[in-house]
Amino acid sequence: MLTSTTRRKRTATILALAAALTVAAPAVEARPGGGGSMGSRGSRTFNAPSATTTAPTAAPMQRTQTQPSPGMNNPGMQAPAARPRFGGGFMAGLLGAGLLGALLGGGFFGGMGGIASMLGLLLQVGLVVLLVSFAVRWFRRRNGQPAAAGAPYARTGMDPNAGPGGGNTGMGGAGLGGMMGGAQRPPQQRPVQIGPNDFQAFEKLLGEVQDAYSHEDVVGLRNLATPEMAGYFEEELRNNAARGVVNRIAEVMLQQGDLSEAWGEGSQEFATVAMRYTLKDVTLDRKTDRVVATEPSEATELWTFVRSQGRPWTVSAIQQTR
Repeated sequence: MLTSTTRRKRTATILALAAALTVAAPAVEARPGGGGSMGSRGSRTFNAPSATTTAPTAAPMQRTQTQPSPGMNNPGMQAPAARPRFGGGFMAGLLGAGLLGALLGGGFFGGMGGIASMLGLLLQVGLVVLLVSFAVRWFRRRNGQPAAAGAPYARTGMDPNAGPGGGNTGMGGAGLGGMMGGAQRPPQQRPVQIGPNDFQAFEKLLGEVQDAYSHEDVVGLRNLATPEMAGYFEEELRNNAARGVVNRIAEVMLQQGDLSEAWGEGSQEFATVAMRYTLKDVTLDRKTDRVVATEPSEATELWTFVRSQGRPWTVSAIQQTR
């Protein structure tokens, strides 16, 4: 039977642990993107956007569906370490030991000299060659590889001209580069001119995305953003619903904006814009409308927009500044 003193101590301990976890948890802002960096910038996804007056530096992508390719610079990813091959160091050691022993008059058949030593050397070399050949054939059969040596068949599964989300090349994901056994070439980029109408579209999208997010308008978000970004937004909205809160955003006003980069890939055009804007951002309890949290009234982010020929701009990435 627990005493009242024991219950109070247990309750105090639980509250202390909860407070510690709350303090240790990283701060996540409530607006679209959650204060993180996510989305895709085509072949420049893993490249830092060019510095601007509004945003001198940008945080790298934390979430993206774009897969790194030879044409992308991804300093956060390391090349896989070379795996030791069977028969490499071990067989080379045997061969070296045998040859050295033969030259010194020893080896596997120590004690032989003159012609016998030479015959022993040849026998050792032939034996090692047979062992290596047998080991290589066995290893290849085990891994389902043909015994004949040849260049690897490169498969990427991504079409660099497909932009965010990627796509198949129609040739089993390999393309011409894969058929020739070489690495896939990076997509060709071209400059894109951005005019006043484009800047107006970017500013309008900034407000429309915030408004749709505030009203939890999933259909609207899908029309304003790429499928990848819309998926991230929907995930955040589901998390809010599970927590019993709703994020309300109002009075979004762009204060300063700079074009960081604009380029084209295939049939798509990209533009990354640094934007500093003000807003009213609060989190409410769904049932009581009680204010749960109030977010900063100003934010600086880099938004990347993408469009295909004859289509309007949509949001493809949001990055935070550092």
